[in-house]
Amino acid sequence: MNLLLDTHLLLWAASAPKRFSAKTRGLLLAAENQLMFSSASLWEISIKRSLGRADFNVDPRRLWRMLLVNGYRELPITCEHTIAVNELPYLHKDPFDRILVAQARVEGLLLLTVDKAVAKYGEGVRKV
Repeated sequence: MNLLLDTHLLLWAASAPKRFSAKTRGLLLAAENQLMFSSASLWEISIKRSLGRADFNVDPRRLWRMLLVNGYRELPITCEHTIAVNELPYLHKDPFDRILVAQARVEGLLLLTVDKAVAKYGEGVRKV
């Protein structure tokens, strides 16, 4: 299964893997699952880090390299993804989360999130 991790899960994977439940760790470590990250997440980290957000205090370039070295696959943002945002109900106002949902739906991925509001999108999204 192809799993797209939301930004918070990527940050946890990099700096606080103990925050994952045993079930989530099992999902992430299963050999049959391909872990993916969106370029939108690195964009979000870059912006929020530059604004001084303490919860985004990670070097995005270092995180990017670490994800690739650890076998994660990068998912770039395409026009198809951005247009798909238009088709989403307005359940969440964060544009980064909305593009992640759109990418998951367009690409047939399962988006893993810790955000209850994002999980309300249902199709293609699982709260962990």
